[in-house]
Parts: sequence; structure tokens; C-alpha cells
Amino acid sequence: MSPTLDALAYPDGTFAMVAMDQRESLRTMLADHGRPDDPEAITAFKAAVAEHLAPLASGFLIDKGYDAPPRPGWILAADALTQERGGPVTDTHLDESVDPDAAREAGAVALKLLVIWKRDDQQQRRVEMAAEFVRRCADAGLLSVLEPVAQPAAGEDLDAAIVEAAEVLGQVRPDLYKAQVPSRGLGDPDQIIKTCEQLTATLHGPWVVLSNGVARDDFPRAVELACRGGASGTLAGRALWTPALETPTPTESLTTTCRSRLKLIAEIVHKHARPWRECG
Repeated sequence: MSPTLDALAYPDGTFAMVAMDQRESLRTMLADHGRPDDPEAITAFKAAVAEHLAPLASGFLIDKGYDAPPRPGWILAADALTQERGGPVTDTHLDESVDPDAAREAGAVALKLLVIWKRDDQQQRRVEMAAEFVRRCADAGLLSVLEPVAQPAAGEDLDAAIVEAAEVLGQVRPDLYKAQVPSRGLGDPDQIIKTCEQLTATLHGPWVVLSNGVARDDFPRAVELACRGGASGTLAGRALWTPALETPTPTESLTTTCRSRLKLIAEIVHKHARPWRECG
């Protein structure tokens, strides 16, 4: 039997989870800040984020190869990314080297799959991949966290693409859906809330927002607006821990600025988010 979403939520049923599954993008960020970007440096940075932020979060997302001790709310990334160094993820596939049963035995309560949603000849494959992912999670007694990221073509509307992704990929019924913040959190707050209400009406269960595409200092407002539109919280990475790239040692910022950011986000979701048990 799969765990319930209580395994990833605070006692009130809301979510403020930390994403630390960045791979090639993290190498680029480390290099851009003059830090080593070798595997040892990446592992050390992820370990520092886990040590200082995971205890405050309702869940923690990591990728394979990180020897994480079992911790409450551990989510394992199950996506293989197509990504050039310094560029965005352009496509994904199921990572066949991730064994759901082994992940559960190691302490994971959920798997996460990133799906790039764009208008090309691969849309049906992505829907089938998402459905297979949800099935594998259920068979292994794990929660499924599906993360569609819409990449509209030039001239196409981002918010329309976000809603379209939810309309199509939401049909595979993941336990938790992870969406972009409409309008990247900028512009008319009423319109952002309205688009979030569309997502809430479209999806069959709870959903949370990611931070990619939202300026770091805009993220708290973005989370509040999304939650007022029906989101149950957030699963975010860059908006929470990138200040740690800007100090001589990650710990210096992780124990101060980054923890304060996560506490602020948690306060926002406690106040404004829709508890997951009220969804669907």
C-alpha cells in the first residue's frame, strides 16, 4: 500500500518541500560562481543543503547517486534529462536505472518525474511515459510526483501552455502535481490567481508550484498567489538555496538566509495553502 501525502506534508496538510535534484544546471551554477563543479563538490553542496534545510521542510527531493540517509519525506528523482551544459532541459525519459522497489527499501516515499511539455511529435510519448511512471510508483507502494514544465514556442502564451499541460497530463492522476507559477509570478495578481484557479479546477488532486522561472525575491509573493488560487504549497529549489552559492562557504548562508527563506515560505503555505485532504 502506498503512503498517503501526509508523508510529504506538514501536519496541517500543506507542503514546503526542497528540491535538490539539479544535475547539469547545478554544475553550471557552481562554475558561474567560481566554485569547483566536479562530482565531489556537487555531492558536498547537496549534502550541505540537506543537512541545513531538510529538517525544516515537509519533504526533500534528491537524485540518484547521492548517498542520503533515510529521512522523512524523501523523494527520489526518476527522470533522465536531455540537457546541454548551460542550457535548459529539452526533454526527459524515465530513468530505467532507478528501481522503485529499491528506492522504497532505501527509505524513499515518492518518486518524481519531470516532463517537458511542448508542441512537437513527442506529446503522446510523454503522456504514455507519465502514465507508466504513475503506474510504477503505485505498484511499488510509492507516491508519484509529476512535474510538467511547459515550454511554449515563440509567440505562444506561457499560461495557456501551463493550463494545457495540466489538462493533458493531469489525466494520468499523479498523487501530486507540480506546476510552474503562471506569468512567472509577475504582473496582475488577480490574473495569476485566476489562472491558478483554472489549474485547481482542471486537476484531480493537490498541486504545488516550483520556483524555476521565478526571480528569487519574487518567489514568496508567487507562492502566496498560487496558494490563494488553490495550490497546496511548493516544491522549490533555486529560490531557496541559491544564496548559498554566493558566500565563501555554503553553511554560512544555509544556516541564515536560506533557512529564513524556507521558514517564510512555510509560513505562507500554512496561512494560504489548501490542505491536500481538501483536494480532489
